[in-house]
Amino acid sequence: MFSIHYKFFSKLDHNMVLFNAHHIMMSDLKRQIMRQEHINATRSDLQISNAETNEEYTDDDALIPKNSSVIIRRIPAKGVKSTKQRFLSCSDRPAPSSGSLMISNLAEVNASEEDKIKAVMFQSSQCYSQYMDKLAGQPPPNYICFRCGETGHYIRNCPTIGDKNFDASQRIKRSAGIPRSFMMEVADTSVKGAMLTNTGVYAIPIINAESYAIKKKEKPPFLPQEQSSCSSEEKDPVPDELLCPICKDFMNDAAVTPCCGNSYCDECEF
Repeated sequence: MFSIHYKFFSKLDHNMVLFNAHHIMMSDLKRQIMRQEHINATRSDLQISNAETNEEYTDDDALIPKNSSVIIRRIPAKGVKSTKQRFLSCSDRPAPSSGSLMISNLAEVNASEEDKIKAVMFQSSQCYSQYMDKLAGQPPPNYICFRCGETGHYIRNCPTIGDKNFDASQRIKRSAGIPRSFMMEVADTSVKGAMLTNTGVYAIPIINAESYAIKKKEKPPFLPQEQSSCSSEEKDPVPDELLCPICKDFMNDAAVTPCCGNSYCDECEF
């Protein structure tokens, strides 16, 4: 049995693959590593390179000799749609208003000294730019605008932006953590307690709908209060063994006399 030692680029420990030959094809090596590491081959691929020479194996039919050490990098599989395609690339970023700001050789530009100084200051700060990629294209079907609660657009492109009649303070609650079987769909947000589900449909909890259906009955003002059943019933008599024979009240700090063995209040006894 021969082996090849491999290590993932982001890990410290080494593992090995065993085989019965002097060489192993790179496709077979990938298949065994994916099986050992429980990697989904439909969504991920492996990039294999020599640990000593850093030479990358690009041909799946390449033969890797025994007792070799390789470095593994996990990369997205070919044909899988990446989430980066939803963002604008660097070429789509907005260009500066002045064309001279992006010219490398400013000495040959026919511009004033003030424009050249502005161009130098602009180009020197490009490496520290905090520009963030903007979302482009259509959002996913489950994306819900947090401003208006509708689907089909990002919050940057919300049609309610600039609308003075739109009240942005009324945030729509989401039904996070509530099972779908406990929810009941409603027509719109005008229903009391309506929440937005992850499918873009408004719903309210079933227990809330039953509670809203039962209206509270308010009593007329200045109505005499009914006497409770507890007050109407006579109080239970106090047992005689709990009463002090002297003051005829509950014994307070009861003490037993050594002569007759009866119980009295501490104050009544002395």
